[in-house]
Amino acid sequence: MKWKILVSAPYLQPVISEYRQVFENNQAEFVLPKVNERLSELELLDLVGEIDGVVAGDDQFTRKVLEKAVPRLKVLSKWGTGIDSFDLAACSELGVTVKNTPDAFIHPVADSVLGYILCFARMLPWMDVQMKNGYWEKIPGRALNESTLGIIGVGKIGKAIARRAKPFGVTLLGNDLVALPDDFIDETGIKMTDKETLLTHSDFVSLNCDLNPTSRHLMGPAEFSMMKPTAMICNLARGSIINEGAMISALLQKNIAGAALDVFEDEPLPQDSPLYRMNNVMLAPHNSNSSPKAWKRVHENTLKNLFDTLEGTLE
Repeated sequence: MKWKILVSAPYLQPVISEYRQVFENNQAEFVLPKVNERLSELELLDLVGEIDGVVAGDDQFTRKVLEKAVPRLKVLSKWGTGIDSFDLAACSELGVTVKNTPDAFIHPVADSVLGYILCFARMLPWMDVQMKNGYWEKIPGRALNESTLGIIGVGKIGKAIARRAKPFGVTLLGNDLVALPDDFIDETGIKMTDKETLLTHSDFVSLNCDLNPTSRHLMGPAEFSMMKPTAMICNLARGSIINEGAMISALLQKNIAGAALDVFEDEPLPQDSPLYRMNNVMLAPHNSNSSPKAWKRVHENTLKNLFDTLEGTLE
């Protein structure tokens, strides 16, 4: 075999047999470590050194790991979009190519955000629980056409959320570092504003920005204090965009009404997290990308990125 590949992406591992021929055609063998969401620095240090490429999840490819992995390691092919868990400066310095699949999950993530907003607006999960526990209680809800949705990060996913929300008659506010096209603003009626105004006026806040130095802990104590006590926040982007401790305090002190979370600062979410015990929080295991069609496309693109890069190193 010409190449030895570490496959740590948790979504690809269960179906790796379907792509065995791809590996054989590229004269490659794969190694499947046990993965619980992602590999830590310590776990990777035990695995790298004789690996040519990685089909990676959100693994902690730190400088220490990369220095042990080179010179043999040539490419980190990320399953999906986010590469914030990789030390990109070290990758560049050490000659490790990083590939990903941008815009992989626009539609399932946007669907999930709107689903959470509808659940909180109409109180659907809570009425279901009450009924099944024997209580006939009319829990007040609100219609979306009497609500304001604030979207922080109006990139491709943020735009898809706005387009889904517009037919419900919701008032749309947006905040982004990049100016939006006039035709999109005309299409959706979104009003671009500063973060403070958005947080002050929104009934629902959706975070849809990348994780980078400017967005880490974008939502902290000051930001949660600006929100309405009746508002909820939805984070399906990256856990560290929110200061989790500040959010938990805001929830406990009823400074905000609820949260929908698919991502967390520490994943898997530790079992002692207070979030598990909060009935005004909806939780999911970093799974808003769930879509057979999208997954298949990412499987194929990630492997193509991997082997194209490896073959390029031979030229």
